[in-house]
Amino acid sequence: MAGNFWLSSHCIQWLLDKQELLSGRQEDLQHLTEQELFKLHVFFANFIQALGELLKLRQQVIATATVYFKRFYARNSIGCVDPMLLAPTCVFLASKVEECGIISSTKFPSTCQQVVKKFSYAFKSDLPYCYRMGHILECEFYLLEMMDCCLIVYHPYRPLTQYVADIGQEETLLPLAWRIVNDTYRSDVCMLYPPYLIALVALHMACVVHQKDCKQWFAELSVDMDKVLEITQHMLQFYKTWKSYDEQKEIRGILAKAPKPKTSSSTRAGSSKSRPESTSGKALVSGYEGR
Repeated sequence: MAGNFWLSSHCIQWLLDKQELLSGRQEDLQHLTEQELFKLHVFFANFIQALGELLKLRQQVIATATVYFKRFYARNSIGCVDPMLLAPTCVFLASKVEECGIISSTKFPSTCQQVVKKFSYAFKSDLPYCYRMGHILECEFYLLEMMDCCLIVYHPYRPLTQYVADIGQEETLLPLAWRIVNDTYRSDVCMLYPPYLIALVALHMACVVHQKDCKQWFAELSVDMDKVLEITQHMLQFYKTWKSYDEQKEIRGILAKAPKPKTSSSTRAGSSKSRPESTSGKALVSGYEGR
């Protein structure tokens, strides 16, 4: 792990620009609109959050898993690997990277099943979670390969706590700013901007909501405030779109339109012996072909 963010793989390889994100999504945008793709990513961020909470993982582990998920689909189509397989795989890998303890391999699929039941409104029928640990471990190798083993993710949480402590209003500002940081993982902000700027945006928005005058504190920072305002506008647009999004009514139709992984004739959903068409993982099986 690099001692500072600027020397890390997160900064050098995984801070993308909007054009890179758009380029990586062209195949998905042949099936979904930008708004539908946004809603799909929000849904799976919620899925990862629910799975992490059920496993009693720290929020930083859940955030790391969400970043892995976003990194994968920044350079691969939704039709490359079933998100219902990739999302738990990201959680499983993040739990090891963040050293939060060992998740039981025998219980993990059943925990995924509990989360699937919670989101039953997204599917046409009450399907069991069809993937086994063998599928998740195989997908994990593909995920590691795709990310070039760049596993360390820097988050806004640490700089945020430092900034709030410096201002001296932890009890008032930190809870809301922390929730705003959590929300950034449902947007593209975490892929586009460094974590210290995201922390400043969350703090700035919390100050505005609580009507705290911190203008002098921000003025003394050696920070590009235009960037802070740019990210703020991004988050305000995100909240506007999210507010109008009725997940329970819309997500089933979006999942039905989303591209599906190709399956071979010998591969069937839910089979413990099923394998991807390619050993490199380029077409992992979708267990929810009937969505």
